[in-house]
Amino acid sequence: MSLDNMSATSRAGSGSHGSAAAQELSIPDLRAAIKGRVIAPGEPGYDESRTTFYGGFDRHPAVVVRAADANDVAHVVLLARETGMELAIRSGGHSSAGHSVSDGGIVLDLGDMRSLDIDPERHTAWAEAGLTTGEYTSAASAYGLATGFGDTGSVGIGGITLGGGFGYLARKYGLTIDDLLAAEIVTADGQILQVDAETYPDLFWAIRGGGGNFGVVTRFQYRLHDVDTIVGGMLLLPATPEVISGFVAAAEAAPDELSTIANVMVAPPFPFLPSEYHGQLIVMAMLVYAGEVEAGQRAIAPFRALTTPLADMVRSMHYPEIYPHEEGGYHPVGTARTLFVDSFDVQDAKLAIERLKQSTANMSVVQIRVLGGAMARVPDDATAFGYRQRRIMVNVATLYSPTDDASVHAAWVKDLSDALSKGSADAYVNFIGDEGAARVHDAYPQKTWDRLVAIKTRYDPTNLFHLNQNIPPSNGSAPL
Repeated sequence: MSLDNMSATSRAGSGSHGSAAAQELSIPDLRAAIKGRVIAPGEPGYDESRTTFYGGFDRHPAVVVRAADANDVAHVVLLARETGMELAIRSGGHSSAGHSVSDGGIVLDLGDMRSLDIDPERHTAWAEAGLTTGEYTSAASAYGLATGFGDTGSVGIGGITLGGGFGYLARKYGLTIDDLLAAEIVTADGQILQVDAETYPDLFWAIRGGGGNFGVVTRFQYRLHDVDTIVGGMLLLPATPEVISGFVAAAEAAPDELSTIANVMVAPPFPFLPSEYHGQLIVMAMLVYAGEVEAGQRAIAPFRALTTPLADMVRSMHYPEIYPHEEGGYHPVGTARTLFVDSFDVQDAKLAIERLKQSTANMSVVQIRVLGGAMARVPDDATAFGYRQRRIMVNVATLYSPTDDASVHAAWVKDLSDALSKGSADAYVNFIGDEGAARVHDAYPQKTWDRLVAIKTRYDPTNLFHLNQNIPPSNGSAPL
């Protein structure tokens, strides 16, 4: 196919969206119109740009545009609207559903938009959407400041923010969206809007939890907090029902400064773990106390007292050190399910242990995050994120070989998550994979969903932005 006149019609017809016939895309015209980079199939950087963090997706976009600024973004949005080409938005490329890349459509890659303007006196920062959470956190740490994101440094700030943002500071300072002060967003009609609580308040409400349904956010303004030295790190414990339930109880009783993540899993061959525990079920816990060192040691003592730790790497550190080192080229294939519960007792722990022993995947995990604190004190209707009063988030996940029968592992995940959910379907939108429309609806209470649909209908009536956990407009527009 010629680079001079590339057809916009998608491979196997999947890239076309809407009823209008797709027009043709001219690569030279696109290159002349924008400041950023245009990458066509076969050119340097193309394969890298279509590769996502999660494996299992082999999609070939017609073109990748690495935008330089909001004007570039607006041009590409209008181009997708005019040609009928499917539009994928990429920030960090961590969508577990593969939404970061389109087969036959346009990938709008924000990775070159990396400006960060920190105002240490006002404790605010303007950050472009191409930054990762690790890059932002490291830069802010130079001033002894932080905004709470997640637990992985390579995630783009865009996706995690728009879905809510659970991380190590959630109990102390709330979700990422609770520190979002304003944003710059390109809407489906190509407008570049500045939104906050006073200007376009409906849109500002929707992007705080409603995902990428309403436009392309190119810049975020965040609140920063005084977070310099923390007490945190990894604590490995043997996985018994009593240890697991005791860990949950200790996390619920802990001060707001302490956030925890408990991963019940088979121990990898960690070099710091005695070899006799390799392959055994353990609790791999991550703990972060955002406060004074002595108080942090006191807050973590109940976890150390549950049993003799297999490894204790909790120490005083600068906040960015909590992000683990990540190997380049790692693209795991797996399946997962997220749920909210209000308890996780000894019987739940026994069930988790039993099912983990039965899994045939390369790695299986039951992850437990005790919530509450500052995130639960924000009114339910203040943002589009639902379920602030749920006490615990559980994620059941497996990683397996690409040649495995994925249905076997998916069934294991669903059976265990259904058993642990106690009848609740509530879900966190950022942890939903390719699970269907009904599952997206589960991420929002009905009143919140109805309000999101109304805002979607106003700002994106043709559902141009549908490669996401989609909230269709009320006119029924949906991806073909």
